[in-house]
Amino acid sequence: MSPLLRKGHFLGAKLRDLRKRNGLTLEELSSRCIQRDAERAPSVSYLSMIESGKRVPSAELLGLLAQVFQRHPGWFLDEGGDSELPAVSAPAGGAVKVPLEPAFLFSKEVLQAAIPELLQQTGTSGRQFAHLLIRSHQEMSRNDFPDLERAAESVGERKFPLTVEDLMRLARRHGLEIRWFDRKPVLARDKDRDVRSMVRSFFEPPRHIYANRALQSDPARLKFDLAAHIAHKVLHGGDGLKSAHATGGEMGGSPEGNPSGGMNAQDVLHAWRDFECSFFAGALLAPRVPFRRFLARERYRVEPGTRLELTPAVIMRRMTKVSPYPYWHFFDAYPPGYLRAVYRGNGIPLPWGNMAQVSDPCPNWAVFRMIDSQRDIGSQISVLRDGERSFLYCCHSRRVRDMAGNPHVLSVGVDLAPALDANGVASQETIGAILAECLRGRGEARAPKAAHAALQAVANVLDIAWIEDALERPARIICPRSSRCPRPERCDGAKSRPSRAREIDDVKAEILESP
Repeated sequence: MSPLLRKGHFLGAKLRDLRKRNGLTLEELSSRCIQRDAERAPSVSYLSMIESGKRVPSAELLGLLAQVFQRHPGWFLDEGGDSELPAVSAPAGGAVKVPLEPAFLFSKEVLQAAIPELLQQTGTSGRQFAHLLIRSHQEMSRNDFPDLERAAESVGERKFPLTVEDLMRLARRHGLEIRWFDRKPVLARDKDRDVRSMVRSFFEPPRHIYANRALQSDPARLKFDLAAHIAHKVLHGGDGLKSAHATGGEMGGSPEGNPSGGMNAQDVLHAWRDFECSFFAGALLAPRVPFRRFLARERYRVEPGTRLELTPAVIMRRMTKVSPYPYWHFFDAYPPGYLRAVYRGNGIPLPWGNMAQVSDPCPNWAVFRMIDSQRDIGSQISVLRDGERSFLYCCHSRRVRDMAGNPHVLSVGVDLAPALDANGVASQETIGAILAECLRGRGEARAPKAAHAALQAVANVLDIAWIEDALERPARIICPRSSRCPRPERCDGAKSRPSRAREIDDVKAEILESP
C-alpha cells in the first residue's frame, strides 16, 4: 500500500472542500493544473474520482494540486494541519452533514452489510429507516415534487374544495369500487406501549377500496383516504403495493410489524409509495394556487380549513409546501414523546432522541407542552439554544385525536430569522435581545419593544396571524435536550447526566498538564 493511500483517507473530501471554498469548478481546477504542468495535469473525470475517494493521486500530482492552492502537500493528508474533516453544508440549525469518507469504509458493499446490522442492533425497523431516508430527501428538495403536483392537478382539475361526493365520482371515474366494512379500535402493542389501533381503509388490487364504515361520520379523513387510494391507482396502476391506512402507530400508520428491527427490500418501496400517495392526496385536496389564496385570505389560520372538511394535518402539511416562504417545519407528536411525523424545511434541530421516542425532551417545546395540557390550540415564539447557537421560531400547535381516539399534537412553524433579515432587521441582534430578556425572566419573557415591533412587521409581511397571537404571550427558551438546559434555573425534567466523553477529556487534560 502506498504511503499516500495510508495517509490520504480524507484527501478527496479536503480537496473538494478547498476547491469549492475558492469558487472553482472541476473544469477550472483542471485548467489551472494544465497551466502549471500540462503533462501531469489531471482530467476533469480523474479529479472527480480523487474527490470521491475512488483514486489516490501520485505524489507528483498531489504536489501540483498543492501548488495551485498554495498549500504544503502534507496539508492534504490525514495528519496535516487543519485536518478536521470538512462538513457538508446543511440548512441553518439542522444536523450537520458529513462527507462519506474514507470512501473505502462507505463503499456500497460495506454499507449493505453494516446498515442492516445497525438497524437490527438498535431495534430500528426497516420502515423507520425508510421514512428517515424519505424525510431527508423531502427536506433537501424543500418539499418540491412537481410531477406529483401536476398529476394531482390533472385528476382534480384544481377544484377547491372537493366534497366527499366529488371524491366518490373521481374514484368511480378511475374504475375504483368502494366496499365498506365494520371494525372498532383494538389494543395493539407498539414497541414498549399499548395503543388503540384502528384500520381505516386499504386497497385491494386491482380496483377495490375497502373503507371502515366509521369514516362516513368523519368526512375529512374519508376524503384523505379516498384521495390517497385514487393516487395509488393513478401513479401505480393499483398494483396493491401500498400500506393500509391505520391509526395508532408511531411511524406513519399502524403498529410496527417487525419490532425486532432490521429491514427487507419491500420496506423502502412501500414507504416511498406511501409518501407519494400522501403527497398526491394533499395536492388533490388542496391544489397549490387556490389553496395559497385561501391561506392568504385566512392569514394561515388552521381552523377555517376544518370547515372545508380538511384534516388539520393536511392543512399544516400543505402550508409548508404552498407558502411562498420556504422556512417551515411540521411535527406530529404522540405521548409520551413520540415524533410520528417530521418535516424540517428550515433545518430546525430535532428534540434529541431516536426516531421513535425522545428520551429527554425539553418540556418547553410547544409540541410537548400541549401533549399534557388541557389547551387544544396555542401559538408560541421560541428561542432555541443549541450550544453556542441561537435560533428563533414561531409555531402553531393543535391537540387532536386520531380515529382510534389516541391524543396527539400537530405543530407547524416557521424560522423567523430569514424573515427578519429580509425585512432589513439584524436577526442575530433581535434573537440576542429576546434571549437576554428570557434569561432574566428565568426562561420566558415577552419580547422587548424593538424585537416585538420587528416581529409584528414580519407577521404582517408573511401575513401569518398566529405569529401575532404568539407575541401576546411570553417567548420561551427551548433546547434539543433537557439535560443540557440553558436556563438559569434548570426546567422540570432537566436531569443532569454526566458526559463520559467529557470526563475522558478532563482526565486526558489532567495527565498532559501534570509535571
